[in-house]
Amino acid sequence: MSGHSKWHSIKHKKAATDSKRGRVFTRLIKEMTAAARNGGGDPDSNPRLRLAIATAKANNMPADNIKRAVMRGTGELPGVSYEDVNYEGYGPGGVAIYVHVLTDNKNRTVAEIRHILSKNGGNLGETGCVGWMFARKGYLVVEKSAVSEDKLMDVVIGAGADDMREDGENFEIFTSPESFDTVKSSLEKEGIPLAAAEVSMVPQNYVKLEGKNAQTMLKLMEALEDHEDVQNVWANFDIDEAEFQAAS
Repeated sequence: MSGHSKWHSIKHKKAATDSKRGRVFTRLIKEMTAAARNGGGDPDSNPRLRLAIATAKANNMPADNIKRAVMRGTGELPGVSYEDVNYEGYGPGGVAIYVHVLTDNKNRTVAEIRHILSKNGGNLGETGCVGWMFARKGYLVVEKSAVSEDKLMDVVIGAGADDMREDGENFEIFTSPESFDTVKSSLEKEGIPLAAAEVSMVPQNYVKLEGKNAQTMLKLMEALEDHEDVQNVWANFDIDEAEFQAAS
């Protein structure tokens, strides 16, 4: 599965740079607003909002920004109404792609997503065309340099994780969506830094990419991630470390 967790690690590090911070803040504000609108403004009883707020805090978002985003969701402040939409399609080499967006204009967004895919060796498919290839799970990534395998295994299995795997320089941890909060909190209490933490659409199998297809796939992921309405992109590519280095 080399390449999957590496992408999440790269995305996490890019989010820390000034050039990406504004984009990350915009994405998180939309997510908190939508989460509060759909599930209420109390994070204790709204897991989606709780995760969004935790992620916002981890990215050093000011408390006032967080409060306003939640209040727009609950209707206490005026704001735009966003709709959750998922798009499915294919990338170079037949890679399956699953895109989650929050949009106030589905017609505009679907046209733009279709254009990004077609421009970068992919195409938009029908609903359900690749969704069956993914399972909704808690997904966390810890870099091997951060902790020993034995300690990490003890913490995550004790907290209720389903599985832990090696992937290049990283450990990948998988949980049920219901156990995600508990496992994440346990890692944080132990001071173990997370390179990624999300309730994710995890691929059930992977497509190996090399050379031009690998480079085109990475460009496609970047382009999709940079779209203002895209909240998350998941894909079942397997790309070696050398290909990531060549693209950076």
